[in-house]
Amino acid sequence: MKGKAKDNLSNLLQVKNFTETSADLYFYGDIVSSWWGAWDDTDQYPSAVRDFLNEAKGKNLNIYINSGGGSVFAGMAIYNMLKRHEGFKTVYVDGLAASIASVIALAGDKIIIPANAYFMIHKPWMMAIGNANELRDMADTLDTVEEGILNVYNEHLVDGIDIETIKEMMEQETWMTGEEAAKYFDVEVGQAIEAVAYSGEMLDKFQNAPQQLKKAKEQSLAEYQARLNFLKLKGGMINE
Repeated sequence: MKGKAKDNLSNLLQVKNFTETSADLYFYGDIVSSWWGAWDDTDQYPSAVRDFLNEAKGKNLNIYINSGGGSVFAGMAIYNMLKRHEGFKTVYVDGLAASIASVIALAGDKIIIPANAYFMIHKPWMMAIGNANELRDMADTLDTVEEGILNVYNEHLVDGIDIETIKEMMEQETWMTGEEAAKYFDVEVGQAIEAVAYSGEMLDKFQNAPQQLKKAKEQSLAEYQARLNFLKLKGGMINE
């Protein structure tokens, strides 16, 4: 659903803070390629992040993540932009850093994942249509994309962990809590916080998503619909 009511609700929920020395950046939706793919203000895309970083040039960043991922190419572009940013970057995984969002999380100089938050890695996939030759080419492309993701993971492994282990975990779509992720990646385990619901589109596409995340999404959507109904009653909805 895309319209004034959703835009109004997103504006109510999203807060951006700038100080003289720091700025807050939120990844609280899906990672998409451009504005056209963003269904609300929580979705992020490279050009929006680029503009944010230009405004926050030289500032330290607090990066808050609660995302199921999305476009691999968009996410990799965002990762590279964040890595180039001049300023100390602290990443907080508030609820979920899954798929390409797990790559974005590793752009931080300090990465904090609470014991009750999730970090998920899996093999990249794509929708495909074509003849046998074209489908083989697409499979080769996916292998190349996976190598790029593995290169990022390899830069952030703890001592004693081999990249082949991570490759096997990707094949299994592995979900980790903060404590489990710290066994493999150079991240800190944060204190458990109140769970933050993720309502993006990606969660429904995963095979092994924890049931509590799915239940939290259902509750979040129910609350969202209730607030939409409230806006309608208050005359705040122009169109859908």
